[in-house]
Amino acid sequence: MLSENSAVPYRYRWLTLLAVASALLLIVVDITVLYTALPSLSAALHTTTSEKLWIVNAYSLVVAGLLLGMGSLGDHIGHRRMFMSGLTVFGLASLWAAFSPSSLILIIARAALGLGAAMMMPATLAIIRDVFTDEKERSLAIGVWSSIAAGGAAMGPVVGGMLLEYFWWGSVFLINVPIVVLTLVVSLWVVPKHQPEPTHKKWDGCSSLLVMVGLIAAVSALKEAALPNTSWAYFWGSVVMAFVFLGWFTHRQLHGPYPLLSFAIFKNPLFSAGVITAFLSTVTLSGVEFAFTQQLQLVLEHSPFNAALVLLPLPISSLLAGPLSGYVMRYLPYQRLLVVAVLLSLVGMTCFAVLHDMGTWPRAASLILLGCGLSAAMTTASYAVLEQAPANQVGMVGSLEEISYELGGAMGVAVMGSVMSAVYSAYMLATANSMNLPSAVDSLDEVRYLVGSMPAESAQPLLHAALQAFDNAFNVVSWSAVGIMAAALLMVWGLVRQSEKKHPASS
Repeated sequence: MLSENSAVPYRYRWLTLLAVASALLLIVVDITVLYTALPSLSAALHTTTSEKLWIVNAYSLVVAGLLLGMGSLGDHIGHRRMFMSGLTVFGLASLWAAFSPSSLILIIARAALGLGAAMMMPATLAIIRDVFTDEKERSLAIGVWSSIAAGGAAMGPVVGGMLLEYFWWGSVFLINVPIVVLTLVVSLWVVPKHQPEPTHKKWDGCSSLLVMVGLIAAVSALKEAALPNTSWAYFWGSVVMAFVFLGWFTHRQLHGPYPLLSFAIFKNPLFSAGVITAFLSTVTLSGVEFAFTQQLQLVLEHSPFNAALVLLPLPISSLLAGPLSGYVMRYLPYQRLLVVAVLLSLVGMTCFAVLHDMGTWPRAASLILLGCGLSAAMTTASYAVLEQAPANQVGMVGSLEEISYELGGAMGVAVMGSVMSAVYSAYMLATANSMNLPSAVDSLDEVRYLVGSMPAESAQPLLHAALQAFDNAFNVVSWSAVGIMAAALLMVWGLVRQSEKKHPASS
């Protein structure tokens, strides 16, 4: 067992990276692993459309809400301790989720998974910074970390699809348990102890709860607004709750004695560029994957396994592009690489929007291009953020970027899922009214259920209209993602230019 004060041997550095990368892989796979499992899970637990979104989103929202608190707590008590504790919570919650008997229990279990992930995730970057003191080794290690973050999220639907080909839906959670046990054993051996610097600051757990409740309320309002029969009382109640709790959180950070978050760091344009890149790239990745896996299974009627194979070029290219980007940073300033990576993501997303229904090879090529761009963007964003971190605030600063990933995942599903639902409902409204089937506007799952008990002469027109509506909704989602990446490019380019004007020698 190593201590932080001893020089970490070369082989232990890379074993430590293997341990934290394994944990990170579990965290990010669980963001998207339910995308291919959702139809099977919905049928088994009889979930509503709202419950499906909460099952997907509960995990990311809890992680995003608790990351600041857990990152700051790690700065106080040690990142190794937080990492090991988070692994234990994550493993136990995985068992709970695998055998959940109802949608409500599964939502609670997903929230518990989010707690474990929030404890681990800031510690992974902090441990990398502590262990890899050489800049070239650190850039490569961060490249591996980021490729796991991007490729793991993209791999989630693939893992889910492959498991569901042979096992029941709970296997997507049960697979976590042996990996957690093995990672715990390796981590006890190789991860160095972190001795935090003495500080008079106290840990503010209340602020972490405030931001979590505020984020959940905000996303809840967004989802309610996109439903065909919106409850405006619920919508405005959620909006008010979001403003109250997020406003309370902001006030505590600006005026409280022990803030979790220093807003001054956002004055650094490169830090802001990194956070924006991480957030908008994850919104795009999660939102498009969520919509595309539903289209593959519900419209094209692929099995979960076949849907996973269609998606495979995305995670493979993401996993390869991350370390390559870390290597390129040795020769190209990371500020410039960040702009190039976001531009490549925009080109890849545009190609996917145009080519996704034009055959296997054009679609695969566009997914490869998109995966390379997003992974390179996330790698460079991670490096940009970590380079700005004071030594005694690595957990806090790292958690801000990871909040961008987790909140981006939740917002991607919420925004793209809500857009898809709203567009689908708008296209289906006339058909549903003419056939006196109001529930047909809710989802394609509902239409498939309805046609099972209808005569063929009525079922076929209804199903055709629903499939066409879903395709139209998916096209809107795809082009919305193009717009998001275009906005990201403009913002990141402007911030990098601002940084170069302040520090022309570094460019």
